[in-house]
Amino acid sequence: MVYPDEYIEYLAHFHGDQDFFECHEILEEYWKEVDSGNKESIWVSFILMAVSCYHHRRGNFTGARKTLEKAIVMFKHGNWIWSDYGLDEHILLARLEERLHNINNQLPFKPLVLPINDAFLEEQCVKWCLSHGMEWKSSLIPAEAIVHRHLTRDRSEVILERNAAIAERKERRKK
Repeated sequence: MVYPDEYIEYLAHFHGDQDFFECHEILEEYWKEVDSGNKESIWVSFILMAVSCYHHRRGNFTGARKTLEKAIVMFKHGNWIWSDYGLDEHILLARLEERLHNINNQLPFKPLVLPINDAFLEEQCVKWCLSHGMEWKSSLIPAEAIVHRHLTRDRSEVILERNAAIAERKERRKK
């Protein structure tokens, strides 16, 4: 099975440095390239799962709950073949339900291990981590810069896109 490079990178960050913000960025860009506009895409489910982990680790239980609930619903009702993603669907859903329970009870964050059931996929992820100075399934606590990544990002491009979209909507209303 050939997996998208972006998916391998997502999994490597998810299990390596646990940079969930980067996971979100990687797959959001990929999703926009391959399935743009499809808000029911499996890529959106993976994005939401990473965002939930990001919020949970920072103690934002409301954000973690909302994004994980959406991800679970999408994972359960999606029309895809799980073997295409190298994950065990039943174990993943059980772990996500357990995570949701922990979030609802405001339990502290613990790393989520995704149930990869394709040895080739896992090997690719391990290689990616090693080539980028990361340990696969590291037990290290991420640096504060990773935990609070959204505070240091450059938002200028996002702001420009948002302002352009607002201007376009205003222009259409005039017509």
